[in-house]
Amino acid sequence: EREQTLNQLLVEMDGFEQNQGVIVLAATNRPDVLDPALLRPGRFDREVTVERPDRAGREAILKIHSRKVPLSSDVSLDLVAKKTPGFAGADLANLVNEAALVAAHKGKNVVESVDFSEAQDKVLLGVRRAIMLSDDERQIIAYHEGGHAIVGRFSEHSDPIQKITIVPRGRSLGVTQMVPDHDAHNYGRRYLMDRLAVAMGGRAAEALVLKE
Repeated sequence: EREQTLNQLLVEMDGFEQNQGVIVLAATNRPDVLDPALLRPGRFDREVTVERPDRAGREAILKIHSRKVPLSSDVSLDLVAKKTPGFAGADLANLVNEAALVAAHKGKNVVESVDFSEAQDKVLLGVRRAIMLSDDERQIIAYHEGGHAIVGRFSEHSDPIQKITIVPRGRSLGVTQMVPDHDAHNYGRRYLMDRLAVAMGGRAAEALVLKE
């Protein structure tokens, strides 16, 4: 039956037979590899682009996924939405779930802001790595991240610094996290130059302080 139905749909899509009651919908995240035959007039000839949610959209999605999660009064979903540019709906659902797991692991009855922060670190950077670092290694990492932070602080067009850590997570030994004030779709030369300067700030600090 399914094969007959599929053949019938293909016949209708090819224009041999009309049926105004049939609408075929499809979705893909790789439109670049679609067979051009699918996009000919009479086939899938309407394209709707669904972008990742903006800040307001992220906040609305977070409200949906946190409806059954007891949140502390210090949790601002607007702030969480601000800190998660580029997150899709599934990413936000995962973030809420991870925050609830972090809170449960600590024996809490409610999810607090610090739990969302730790969950975001886990999602973006990976879980904490239990590795033994020597004092010299810790010093190098600290100066490196400090270099990123200082250059970022004095770069007029860079994003504000959100967090600095030398706790190893995932493939990173430390990170300086910068979060934009708003969602951007265009980036000017001054912003990109500041981003490059911040990226080189860690190496510059090592060269300046450690002399290598």
